[in-house]
Amino acid sequence: MESNFSHVDAVLEQYGNEQKNLITVLQQIQAEYRYLPREILEHVAEKMKISIAKIYSVATFYENFSLDPKGKYVIKICDGTACHVRKSIPILEKVRENLGVSEQKPTTDDMMFTVETVSCLGACGLAPVMTVNDVVYPAMTPQKAVELLDSIRKEEGIC
Repeated sequence: MESNFSHVDAVLEQYGNEQKNLITVLQQIQAEYRYLPREILEHVAEKMKISIAKIYSVATFYENFSLDPKGKYVIKICDGTACHVRKSIPILEKVRENLGVSEQKPTTDDMMFTVETVSCLGACGLAPVMTVNDVVYPAMTPQKAVELLDSIRKEEGIC
């Protein structure tokens, strides 16, 4: 974690220290770090002259913000109605088993993968759907999910 906050200060300079820009600032920070680190939120609060409680209320209200570190690859498995009836749960179970993660511990120890379930990815006609860093993989099966994980590992040089 950087201690001089240069990236954060650049974001604040770009969007101004105005409270109306808080969500945009948080989005930019999360895009950089894949989550919202506490020390950075404290820095933002000081710079924007907003209470840390207000920042946390915004960060916890919106589901897309995360206060917990996420892996380099964020895997979202849809469990909305269309995906559920087309067997998304076996995909989720296989991915978790393959990565050694769980609902309580969604991120691998090496910070490479985070597995999340979502209510809808907006691709019901392609169900069951899984995304990896927002890239949609349609008509997923447990076997296809494992093959995708294997190809990511190979690309990363981890087998």
